[in-house]
Amino acid sequence: MPTTTVTFNNARGQELAAKFDTPADGRARAYALFAHCFTCTKDLKAVGHLTRAMTRAGYAVLRFDFTGLGQSSGAFEDTDFGTNLEDLEAAAAWLASNHAPPRLLVGHSLGGAAVLHVAERLPDVKAVATIGAPFDPAHVRSLFSNKEADIRKDGAATVSIGGRPFTIRNSFLEDLEARDPGAVVRGLDRALLVMHAPTDGIVGIDNAARIYSAARHPKSFVSLDTADHLLSTEADAVYAGQVLSAWSARYVDKEEPVEDAKHHGHHIMASLDRSHYRTEIVASGHVLVADEPESLGGTNEGPSPYDLVSAGLAACTAITLRMYADRKEWPMEQVQVEVVHEKMHAEDCDCGRDASMGRIDVMDRKIHLHGDLSDEQRQRLLEIANKCPVHRSLDEGKVAVRSRLV
Repeated sequence: MPTTTVTFNNARGQELAAKFDTPADGRARAYALFAHCFTCTKDLKAVGHLTRAMTRAGYAVLRFDFTGLGQSSGAFEDTDFGTNLEDLEAAAAWLASNHAPPRLLVGHSLGGAAVLHVAERLPDVKAVATIGAPFDPAHVRSLFSNKEADIRKDGAATVSIGGRPFTIRNSFLEDLEARDPGAVVRGLDRALLVMHAPTDGIVGIDNAARIYSAARHPKSFVSLDTADHLLSTEADAVYAGQVLSAWSARYVDKEEPVEDAKHHGHHIMASLDRSHYRTEIVASGHVLVADEPESLGGTNEGPSPYDLVSAGLAACTAITLRMYADRKEWPMEQVQVEVVHEKMHAEDCDCGRDASMGRIDVMDRKIHLHGDLSDEQRQRLLEIANKCPVHRSLDEGKVAVRSRLV
């Protein structure tokens, strides 16, 4: 699953951290936005398992950390349910600006309640799926009920959730209480999938029943059997991702499948996290890996960037010669092209470069032609090799690199 780390700003100017998971072939049938549970992050293992199942089904998924959580900026104590909805809008805007608007919303636990409430603000959304979601966002108060009196009395209090301290303000409670979940679900006007485990000990199954009863058709319910609330078993998370992908296909696929505009032509996406130099690449829908040798701090799990450039020249040369020989109906049975890249001083390369250029990149190419070819044919093929598109781009300086931050 190719994953790209991205950031974007919310309406309050705070930077939110996100991961963008895409299908291995680089083409997306539709784009989905995922909202994690209360005090969780985008990096919860279950979220990764679930989104991997979705990318295998052809979805591109954006998952992000809400303000003050994970790697996103801002203070959690300054957030409430309303700011979560604003963060979801900002995430949807990033998708729309860089790829395409989300057509599917997926939310886990309180994130499920959030996607129900934000859907009306996102007109391109065709389907919404909740996983272990509460009917009423105020249900989250049960996680710190022993501190609620202190929060109301003092205006704020530190609570422990999942063994971690969080500051909850009274404004957070007031925002939850101001919501009308029944009206929101009744007015959803989107296809809805409710997924819930009957044995969920954090958010009871009665919440799923209330959401389902309030919603209009089309709506569906899928039991997650014995899964726990956090889908901590990989098989449960993958199953949830597979089911919601299959369910939503009929709604997001009613129009022509969305193809990322950036995949038209020769599009390359390289993605690298903090793990040494191993880089995942999606090249016009094909997946490969680049790396550096161990001597340079890499893990040597793939060719180096210069190796890939040399490979591009070798491949282009071979393809060009194959095309030419076929067109001429010459008996070339096989062509092999070796390319060795090195840096040397221009005066030493014997390649017609001015010595004033200093050190230059030199690609030494050896072409092996197999078949009953005449000397004249072999010489002509050598001339054609020098006209392959990649050779001309490299040798004639016709490459311009334009860079911009997005």
